[in-house]
Amino acid sequence: MQTEYEFTLPRGYVDADGQVHREGTMRLATALDEIEPLRDARVRANESYLTVILLSRVITRLGSLPAVTAQVVEGMFSSDFAYLQNLYERLNAGTSEAIAVTCPFCGKSFQVETGVPEA
Repeated sequence: MQTEYEFTLPRGYVDADGQVHREGTMRLATALDEIEPLRDARVRANESYLTVILLSRVITRLGSLPAVTAQVVEGMFSSDFAYLQNLYERLNAGTSEAIAVTCPFCGKSFQVETGVPEA
């Protein structure tokens, strides 16, 4: 079973030295990943901060950064933050849907499952 997924940020995180980090890896979340941030004072003060902490827990690699912390996630461009939120939802929802497609070459119609690819 695949538990880690590679991604490329639309813009990239720019570190203090001006280096851009776009390539990364996100792992599937555990129950603890979703429960533990609820104890954090920053989340109690502002529930929106939950996503920042959650993403910092499940992003296992981002470019050459030594670690992905809440401060790194805070410093991301909003388009990258939204991309990662969407990726998190797609990976952890465990749902998929079938869509109808038509082959452009033979004209045959069939169903394709969307969602997280299985390992």
